[in-house]
Amino acid sequence: MKQRIITAVVALIIFIPILILGGVWIEVAGCALAVIALSEVFIMRKKIIVSFDFLISALGVLAVTVPDSLLKWLPAYISRLDVIYLFVVLLLLNTVASKNRTTYDDVAVSALSIFYIGTGFHYFIMLRNDPNGGLDTLLFAMLIVWLTDSGAYFCGRAFGKHKLWPAISPNKTWEGSLGGNLTALIFAAIYLNFFPQAYGFWPMMGIALVLSIIGSLGDLIESALKRFYGVKDSGKILPGHGGILDRFDSMLLVMPMIHFFGIL
Repeated sequence: MKQRIITAVVALIIFIPILILGGVWIEVAGCALAVIALSEVFIMRKKIIVSFDFLISALGVLAVTVPDSLLKWLPAYISRLDVIYLFVVLLLLNTVASKNRTTYDDVAVSALSIFYIGTGFHYFIMLRNDPNGGLDTLLFAMLIVWLTDSGAYFCGRAFGKHKLWPAISPNKTWEGSLGGNLTALIFAAIYLNFFPQAYGFWPMMGIALVLSIIGSLGDLIESALKRFYGVKDSGKILPGHGGILDRFDSMLLVMPMIHFFGIL
């Protein structure tokens, strides 16, 4: 617990100024986090990160993550999707060049990881730097994720009896999950009175509930990923907390959902 607290304090000391400053700082941070998260997938798969596959995959995840403003230098007829497709083709060509040491299955996992990780961090950046949303909306989404997780942990320890999905995450309970959702909603009600968002109070409360549920599902997705590869944590970059994927698993789904609701 002491190690977790120390890591959390140090991470917040670094992370909070970046959130406040926004702009290029959040763009660089989001891109760096995306590449680190991608490297964790490679390491879980026992793949070498000093390799052609990882280099191309890293460029691919950056092509997904970078803000729209950084792609304006491209010719008008070339879209972001075209650039991503080019990197996927290079990964496919490597199945030939490597004589199937890199397989089609390897490319499929890399391509999926590019979109899964890159899209989440793209909207993380775009939401912070959005003139109509910005820091207060980003904090609204992030705090819902954090409070859902914390509420689920403490309510699960206090009241948890019925397992939520033991095949994937044996420690999670229905009581903990519902407690996390309730904790997030209580916070949202307080937060919205001080920082009104894109829609009225009750629509935003409904959105907060959906974000809380989606965040819990994002956590389960990463739990399934770790269980499949037989690892406890996605990485070791955050002592006591695991890896970047461990900390951002829920946000990788919640941030795009903000866009789908028309808030960004």
